[in-house]
Amino acid sequence: MSYVYLICIIQQQRNITEQIATFFTFILQRRYNAVMKKLKLIVIILAILSVGGGLAYWIHGRSQSAGTSSFTDVIDGFNKKAHSLTDPSSIWVVVNKQRPLDPKTYAPTLVVPQIPLRSNITSDERQVAKVMATPLENMVNDAKKDGVAFDLESGYRSYNFQVTLYNSYVQQQGKAVADSQSARPGFSEHQTGLAADLGGKSKPVCNVETCYADTPEGKWLAANAYKYGFIIRYPSDKAHVTGYIYEPWHIRYIGTDLATELHNIHVETLEEFFGLGSAPDYK
Repeated sequence: MSYVYLICIIQQQRNITEQIATFFTFILQRRYNAVMKKLKLIVIILAILSVGGGLAYWIHGRSQSAGTSSFTDVIDGFNKKAHSLTDPSSIWVVVNKQRPLDPKTYAPTLVVPQIPLRSNITSDERQVAKVMATPLENMVNDAKKDGVAFDLESGYRSYNFQVTLYNSYVQQQGKAVADSQSARPGFSEHQTGLAADLGGKSKPVCNVETCYADTPEGKWLAANAYKYGFIIRYPSDKAHVTGYIYEPWHIRYIGTDLATELHNIHVETLEEFFGLGSAPDYK
């Protein structure tokens, strides 16, 4: 074997070795690039999840402190924190024996609704909160088209009015009975202007009595009040929750959104819907 031929063989082997090395380098580089892309993607996903989780935590914290909706409230299909439950001017304010008005002498913006009034109604009671006047008028007018005639027995009651009313119940029936039928001053829904006692002409003896439920007015009210944003605030079987006996004449304005939601899911009280617990007695 000549020297020149030997040199050629060595050169070919070197070329083959370089080609093999180049090939494996190419393969490794591709795998490296693929791995790096995957790593970058994983890093990006983790970063997004981290930021998202932090944002969710921040929003949840804000919702708890500021009273705005949380993710759960919205995902459930109804925002239970759209309105305050403690602000006396809120249409969702919950007033009961465990939840007094703050301040107790609160007075809303009032108007006299354009509906029939009780003949001897007082200057206080003929008024309602401005926000519920139009819904109340619409409801009474629509009922009239159905042959049902409502009148306003009692609307707004001031703190001082409630002092006199409650004390008269105590004097006549004793404190225990009074507490089951009349709110103490500063604990009355009537003081918000968002509550009203309705009567009718079909059977006047049943006005503000349990038998009102069996009158045409009582039946129409039970079936249709929610359409106008009202509920029967003190249902027949919920005295242990609301703290008051059945009052089929007593309506409370909460707006059509909430009233319709309660109707659709068959929940009767604000306490149960908002998970506030029962309020059978004063603290």
